[in-house]
Amino acid sequence: MREKILLGATDLFLSYGFKSVTMDDIANKLGMSKKTIYQHFDNKTKLVEASTLNLFHFISEGINQICALEKNPIEEIFSIKQFVMEHLKNEKSSPQYQLQKYYPLIFKSLKEKQFCVMQDCVTSNLNRGVATGIYRENIHVDFISRIYFNGMIVIKDDELFPKDKFSMPMLMSNYLEYHLRGICTPKGLEILNNHINSNQS
Repeated sequence: MREKILLGATDLFLSYGFKSVTMDDIANKLGMSKKTIYQHFDNKTKLVEASTLNLFHFISEGINQICALEKNPIEEIFSIKQFVMEHLKNEKSSPQYQLQKYYPLIFKSLKEKQFCVMQDCVTSNLNRGVATGIYRENIHVDFISRIYFNGMIVIKDDELFPKDKFSMPMLMSNYLEYHLRGICTPKGLEILNNHINSNQS
């Protein structure tokens, strides 16, 4: 039952935002009473915390599985983007921004966990890219991995990138291309251009 509530709540939060969704909405969607939900979660904040943690673990596991395939580093980055976008519903409701605004403590804790996972993943990606001649050998891996993580946080800021002007798929695609063009060798740029062209046709 707890798992059913978590999945239903997460789906609503991602679709409509953490602020908009009420406990009544969740109860109605799941066809159960609010009392049943409160037996598992004391309040909405506890449910938001559990939902974000549950989703974080699911996405982290998916990213680990993609990394385990050891694709070329450029393909790996695009595969991770695709996976994350699918499971975050293209972030139409700006979940991260709402979390930061209305549940700052949960956001801070989640951001720290995300940083650890992304730091490992991106550092590994950068090192493999350098080793295979796809990324420039003189890049500062630790610097770029941190800039990359912060950029991912920033493009989800609704005030800086309002949704009526910038869709999340457009932001993600442009940000990844911006990131890769700064670190690729000519060999890497050829792979990147081929990927972009094949996905546009």
